[in-house]
Amino acid sequence: MRRNLEDKGLDLIIYSSLIILAFLTLYPFWNSLAISFNAGADTARGGITFWPREFTFANYEYVFDDERLINGFMITIIRTVLGTLLSISFTAAFGYAMAKRGLIGKKYYMIFCVVTMYFHGGLIPTYLLIRELNMMNTIWVMVIPTMINVWHMIIFRTFFQQLPDGLEESAKIDGCSNAGVFFKIVVPVSGPVIATLSLFTAVFHWNAWFDAVIYITKEDLVPLQTLLTQIINSVMNDTMDQLSNTEQEMLDQLNAVTHKSVVMATMMVATIPIMMVYPFVQKYFVKGVLIGSLKE
Repeated sequence: MRRNLEDKGLDLIIYSSLIILAFLTLYPFWNSLAISFNAGADTARGGITFWPREFTFANYEYVFDDERLINGFMITIIRTVLGTLLSISFTAAFGYAMAKRGLIGKKYYMIFCVVTMYFHGGLIPTYLLIRELNMMNTIWVMVIPTMINVWHMIIFRTFFQQLPDGLEESAKIDGCSNAGVFFKIVVPVSGPVIATLSLFTAVFHWNAWFDAVIYITKEDLVPLQTLLTQIINSVMNDTMDQLSNTEQEMLDQLNAVTHKSVVMATMMVATIPIMMVYPFVQKYFVKGVLIGSLKE
């Protein structure tokens, strides 16, 4: 089919809009990356756009000089993996149960769940509860409170309701239990929704930092994001301490590292690892969008 001038003009508008949108989305990240590799004093002059003007690794050296960083990476990885596995497992099982038509009291269970989306118990009652459960200064305090995500449960429930009833009926005829149907039939065909929600959950755990500030006092259990906020705050304190040094020493230090340059470096350290996961899950996003869009 030959394309007329109107079709070509429409394509031009669409592609131009997408290019502008991609630029507006990617430029802030690229600019932050360039600043993180630029000397601090030169960054303060402004004008850094796409490339560092005075290339240096001093900002990253300042960040990685902290011996707690490697331990923080390990704690964050453990929290992300463990938290994602537990959250997806329990939330998917909850969603599967809520998808059953014959579940007694399902309407009331749903009301109780939705209420928790709008009302929170409060920081002080939550802190007292965590303390009474003896979860302070443990890895579980960063995992157990987030094991059930109501919004993800609703997504799981909606997905499970779209599965053909014949799948479960045929499995039960062969003697499969409810648990067997869930793990052997439902879970294998739920790859797209599991992968998508696993990514969202992993990003949440990777970026979380506030709960560790409240519930963690041991330095060997501090996750990466909490540690990086401490590093950023220490840069501000170090800058104030430099006022007692000689003018030349202060100038030499500021030429390499400033508060803004270290902030950008810590941002890259915290962001790039989790961004590397997205390309491996991208195909599930596309497949997940198509699920339920076609009817036989």
